[in-house]
Amino acid sequence: MSDRLAVLPQYFLPKQALTVIAGKLASRQAGSLTTSVIRWFVGRYKVNMAEAANPDIASYKSFNEFFTRPLKAGARPLADADFVCPVDGAISQFGAIEQDQIFQAKGHSYSTTALVGGDSELAKQFDNGSFATLYLSPRDYHRIHMPCAGKLTRMIYVPGELFSVNPTTARGVPGLFARNERVVCVFESAFGPFVLTLVGATIVGSMATVWHGLVNPPRSREVREWRYEDAAVNLEKGQEMGRFLLGSTVVMLFPKNSLAFNTIWAPAAPVRMGEVMGGKH
Repeated sequence: MSDRLAVLPQYFLPKQALTVIAGKLASRQAGSLTTSVIRWFVGRYKVNMAEAANPDIASYKSFNEFFTRPLKAGARPLADADFVCPVDGAISQFGAIEQDQIFQAKGHSYSTTALVGGDSELAKQFDNGSFATLYLSPRDYHRIHMPCAGKLTRMIYVPGELFSVNPTTARGVPGLFARNERVVCVFESAFGPFVLTLVGATIVGSMATVWHGLVNPPRSREVREWRYEDAAVNLEKGQEMGRFLLGSTVVMLFPKNSLAFNTIWAPAAPVRMGEVMGGKH
């Protein structure tokens, strides 16, 4: 079966309604039922609870509390590198931005302007730069960390679809990451500006940042923006910057001649937060 045919049912699913329902269920505190669901999920997806700061499944009051669990101290040591991987997951794609086009999958690209919500001036800073798209599967640790130290300047909420972001959907839905709901975080760093985008998906109940809290819900039909130029939101390399309540994808943009990727990186390869992503170009 072709990828486009495989994803066809997603066009007809009530994705928004399913996501709202999933978000409400994941936040419920249902005692032994919650524990049973978490225990099933851990077994089904082979979640490594030995890495969790709290490995006791029965102690989590809601599925969301379990899903966004912190790791124990030292579980993800930071590499001595200019840029470190911000998440646990798998490499979807990475490499050069061709003028303003980001490679999604064979036959599919999308523009930096579309990704950041239509701001062509912001997008232009990344012409012929570099990008990395990292997919977080259900089993992964779902907090997002800083690839390098940075000062937050803007946050943009972009409404959109809620397609799945798994590899099959990435191959089958054109412009997927610029179509789905997303939160675009813009930083200044010693290496220039960079963008870290949290992309939503089916049943991703919400996305949150450490400086704002929950960004969605509420969900809006309009682009919303927050400015932080005059605020002191400074985050160190490896520091937590946000989290997904249920899994999704991160897309990063870097300007030209700022990042040389780790030579062992390859599409579909697993990655862990804190590992070497690359060095200064």
